[in-house]
Amino acid sequence: MKCQRTLRCHLLFLSLVVPATGFAHERPDRPPSFLDGPVTATHYDGVGDDLLTAGLGASGLASATPPAVSSDPTAAEIRRLAIYNNYRALVPTDAGNGYGVFYGPGVDANGQPTGEEGLIAGTEYLAFAGPRSGRVNVTLMVQVPDSFDVDAPCLITAPSSGSRGIYGAIGTAGEWGLKHGCAVAYTDKGTGNGAYSLQGNRAIGIDGRVDDADALGKEATFVARMSPRQRERFNSEFPDRYAFKHAHSRLNPEQDWGRNVLQSIEFAFYVLNTQFGDEGRGRHRRLRFEPDNTLVIASSVSNGGGASVRAAELDTRGLIDGVAVSEPNVNPRKARFAIVQGTQAPLYDHSRSLFDYTTLLNVYQGCASLAEPTAPFNLAPSAEACTSLHEKGLLSAGTAAAQAAEAQQIINDAGWNPEQNIVQPSHWFLNVPQSISVTYANAYGRADVRTNLCGYSFAATDPVTGAPVSLAPDAELRLFGTGNGIPPTGGINLVNNASVGGVVENRVSVSPSSGRADQNLDGALCLRALATGRDPVTGERLRGAARAMHRHILEGIEQIRASGDLHGKPAIFVTGRNDAILAINHASRAYYGLNQATRGARSQLRYYEVTHAHHLDVLNALPGFAERFVPLHHYLFQGLDLMYAHLRHGTPLPPSQVVHTVPRGAGAPAIGPANLPDIDPNAPAADRIRFGHGTLYVPE
Repeated sequence: MKCQRTLRCHLLFLSLVVPATGFAHERPDRPPSFLDGPVTATHYDGVGDDLLTAGLGASGLASATPPAVSSDPTAAEIRRLAIYNNYRALVPTDAGNGYGVFYGPGVDANGQPTGEEGLIAGTEYLAFAGPRSGRVNVTLMVQVPDSFDVDAPCLITAPSSGSRGIYGAIGTAGEWGLKHGCAVAYTDKGTGNGAYSLQGNRAIGIDGRVDDADALGKEATFVARMSPRQRERFNSEFPDRYAFKHAHSRLNPEQDWGRNVLQSIEFAFYVLNTQFGDEGRGRHRRLRFEPDNTLVIASSVSNGGGASVRAAELDTRGLIDGVAVSEPNVNPRKARFAIVQGTQAPLYDHSRSLFDYTTLLNVYQGCASLAEPTAPFNLAPSAEACTSLHEKGLLSAGTAAAQAAEAQQIINDAGWNPEQNIVQPSHWFLNVPQSISVTYANAYGRADVRTNLCGYSFAATDPVTGAPVSLAPDAELRLFGTGNGIPPTGGINLVNNASVGGVVENRVSVSPSSGRADQNLDGALCLRALATGRDPVTGERLRGAARAMHRHILEGIEQIRASGDLHGKPAIFVTGRNDAILAINHASRAYYGLNQATRGARSQLRYYEVTHAHHLDVLNALPGFAERFVPLHHYLFQGLDLMYAHLRHGTPLPPSQVVHTVPRGAGAPAIGPANLPDIDPNAPAADRIRFGHGTLYVPE
C-alpha cells in the first residue's frame, strides 16, 4: 500500500521556483533555487511496497522472473521493474556469492542475516533540477526511511552508476543508507535512462512512463533538440533510431556530476526540514537539520562513485563529511609520479582519460580475446580483426595466435593491468568497450544525434538480419524499467550505418576498408582517431570536421578532470584489481597517487585494492566467474561501515592496503568469511600501499 501526496497535501511543496537565500534557507518551506517544478512525495508502508525493493522483498529481487508489467504500465509497475533490474545489474543475488548472508535486504545493518524480506517503509521524493528545457533535466530523489533518527541524523549520497536512471544505485549506497536509518540522496547525474524515439517523437517522463514528447514538454527526461522538419528529414534517411541523454544531450553532462550530487544533498536537507519541521519559534526559529548536525557520506560505485568524488572536490561549504566509494570513474589530472606493482616495471604513463584507454581497447580487444581461450564467456574473439589489424600495419606478427598475443601486449603496455585480461573477453562480448567508446565520444564532443558520429547510431535490430527495426511497443513502454542508458539496452543496440551491404547491428557488420566482419574495426579506428588526433593507420593529423571534433572531445575531457584535492575530507576508495572497465592505473591508483603527491601527510584518503575482484559483480553468478572472483560489493559496504564509525565515533581508518581474498575455487562452494577477509586496521607492512619518493608502491 502507498499514499501519493501532491502539492495539495500537508507538505505543501511549491510548484514554482522561489528564490532561496543560499543553503541556510530563511524559510524552510522554500525549495532550493535549482528546483523548477513540482516535488512529488510518495509514502510506502513497508508491507505492500517499500523504498528498497518496491515490495518485492529479498526473495523477489533474487527471483529470475521479473515483476509483471501490464500492457499500459502504471508508474508503480515501471518503478518496481526499474528497482528489480537496477538492483540485479549491480548486485549478485545468488546465495553462493553471499546474498542473504553478507549483504542484501535480508541482512541487517550489522551484517547479520535476518531471514526476512527486508522491506523498508518510508517516503520517496522526486523532482527535476533545471533549467527545465526538456533536454537538460537532472532527476533528483530523496528516500527518507521511517527509521530515520532525528536525534542522530545521517545522509548518504547515491548518484547512479553508469548511465543508469534514478534507481541506479538502489542496491549499493541506497541499500546501505536505508538499512542504517539514513536518508539517501539520489541523482541520475543528467545521464539517466533518458531514451528518446526520433521516429515516434516519444520520450520518458520523470515517473518512467513513455508519452508523446510534445505532450510531456518540459516534463520529459530528455528530448533531442531539433525542429520537426529536421527530425522528419533524419527519420527519412535513418528510420527507427533512438537518442540517449548521456550521449546526445549536447551538454557533456559529466562536467556537472559533482554539482548534481551537491544539489541532491541540498534537496535532501530541504526535504528533511520540510518533513520533520524546524525548531524554535519566531526569530529564534532555525532549521532542524544542517550540515553541522547531520552526518553526510558521499558514496556510490563506478560513475556514481566518481560523481561523489567530484562533489567532495567541489564542496567548499562543508556539505560532505566523508567519502566512501567503490571502483570510482575518476579521470585525474596528470602528475609526475610512478606506479609500481610488486616488482614490476614502473608505470609513468598513467592518468589517461577513460576515452583514451577505452578507445584503444576497442581497437585491439576483438583480436586480443584469442589470447585468452580459457576466459569465461569469451564468445566473440575475432581472427578477422587480427587479420585486418595486421593488414593495416597495426600488428606485425604473422599468425593469428601471435597477433592476439601482440594485441594483448599493446593493451597492457597502455596501462591495463594484466589481471584484467581474463575478464575483458566477456566484456567485449557484452559490447562494453564498444558502447562506452561511442557514448563518451558523443558526450565529450557534444555531438548532435544527427551527426551519427563515426557511422554509429542506436536502434532496435532484427535478431536474424541485424537490420534496424521498430522497437516493439511494449519494450518501449518498459525502457525506464529495463534500460541502463547506454546501448545495448532494453532491445536497442549499436548499429553500423556504414556496413557493407547496408545498415546492421554493429557486432555483425562488415567494414568497408577490409570487406570483413571484423566487428566494425573501421568504426573503432575512427573513434581512436578522435582520441589521439591522428589517423591510427597513417599517423597523419586529422583535418577538417574530424579535427574539430577531436578538439571538442579534448575540451570535454578537460572539463571532467579531477583535481585530487578532497579538502582534507576523510575518504575511502575500494577497487578490484581485475577491473576490466576502469583501468585502475588510470583511475583509482592514479587518483590516489595524485592525492598523495598534492596533499602529502595532510591526506585522509585510504585506498583498498581487492584481489580477485572486478567491476561487474553480477557476472560472478556465472560459471568461470564464480570459481575465480569474489564480490567487491561486500567491500563497499565494509568501506561505508568504516567511514561511518570514523565520523560518528572517531574510529581510525585502516591504512591503505591490498586485501588478499580467496576465490571459491573448483565447484564454487558457497562463499564464506575465509574468502572475504576484513580490511585490516593493523595491516602488515607487506600488504600496505605506500607513496614516497615520487612513487606509488602497490604490493602484489
